[in-house]
Amino acid sequence: MRKVIVSIAGQEYTMVAEESEDYVRRCAGHVDSQVREVMQGGALSRADAGILAALNIADQYFREQQASENLRRQVKDSVEEAAQLKNELSEARREIFKLQNKKS
Repeated sequence: MRKVIVSIAGQEYTMVAEESEDYVRRCAGHVDSQVREVMQGGALSRADAGILAALNIADQYFREQQASENLRRQVKDSVEEAAQLKNELSEARREIFKLQNKKS
C-alpha cells in the first residue's frame, strides 16, 4: 500500500492505494476536473459540488459500460458470423471436390 497526496478542488487528501501513484493521480485529476467544472456553474459548497461531480462520473461510467456491452455484442455477432461463413466455405469446398471427382 502506498500513500499519495492529491488535491481536489483546492483541498489536499491522502489516498492509500495498491495502485501506482500515477494511476491515483490520474483518478484524482479526473475527480478534480469534474468538481471544478460543477463549481463553475454557481456558488456551491465543495460537498454539493462533490455530489454533483459524482453523479456526472456515474453517468459517464454507465454510458461507457453500455457502449462496452454494445461492442462486446457486436464482436460476438461478428465472431459467430465468421464461424458460420467458415462452415459454409468448408461445405462449398466439399461440394466442389465431389463435383470434380464425378467429372474424372
